[in-house]
Amino acid sequence: MQVKKQFKWFTIFEYEKEQDYLREMHKSGWKFVKVTGLGMYHFEKCIPQDVVYQLDYNKDGLAHKDEYLKMFDDCGWEYIQDFFGYSYFRKAVDEDGVAEEIFCDEESRFQMMQRVIKGRMLPLLILFFTVLLPQFISHLFYTRYYLIASLIGGVLAMYLTIFGMCFVKYTQYKNRRK
Repeated sequence: MQVKKQFKWFTIFEYEKEQDYLREMHKSGWKFVKVTGLGMYHFEKCIPQDVVYQLDYNKDGLAHKDEYLKMFDDCGWEYIQDFFGYSYFRKAVDEDGVAEEIFCDEESRFQMMQRVIKGRMLPLLILFFTVLLPQFISHLFYTRYYLIASLIGGVLAMYLTIFGMCFVKYTQYKNRRK
């Protein structure tokens, strides 16, 4: 069997782009098998087909995994894997060209984004304010090791960029609901 690996990076709020990427790969004859590490996607050669990929972030669902997966299976979704809190599913597009989604409205998509914020962003914010920011301040003002302060400043800038991107995406989802 022919296999392919591709590195691709998506932020936690770019799940729709990731879904589209997986769908396009399947259309071009590469079926998604798994994702590992920080964005290494594994594919197997397949007959090109229009297949919808959907991601869900639901820690409560994973806590009751059998019932959670049964619910998706009953609706025709094939479970692929869990990765960093996201569950990956796929389903072939109907013959009439209808591509189903696991979220039927903007409110349910917004609720998933709230689960992502609680499960992924909140821990990052806590880490940021309890460890990184105090370390940066202490090294900036109380040490002569400017290289260390610069490195911590770089991490600080990266965190602020991620938080800013997430805030913008969250605001977009919130506004789409209205």
